[in-house]
Amino acid sequence: MANREAHIEVTCPCCQAKLTVDPELSVVLSHSEAPKAPKVDLDNVEQVLREQARLREDKFRQSVEAERNKEEVLNRKFAEAMKKTKDQPVEKPLRDFDLD
Repeated sequence: MANREAHIEVTCPCCQAKLTVDPELSVVLSHSEAPKAPKVDLDNVEQVLREQARLREDKFRQSVEAERNKEEVLNRKFAEAMKKTKDQPVEKPLRDFDLD
């Protein structure tokens, strides 16, 4: 574990805010809000359109990268869930019918 980074930077998928997380302590170290969109000036329409096209390309590249890593992420989540449930006793599930 000595080769782990001291912190992880994460982007919120909802609001695009940047979070810095300490994995050992499981706490958020810092938070920076997503930049707010500037008001559109009709004199700079061409520049705004180019910027929007660049942002679309960046989001597409991020989604392609996420899709490439999807199998590995799901395997790790599954392994973590198996570790958690391995030590728990097997219990009969409670059904609505049993409550009557």
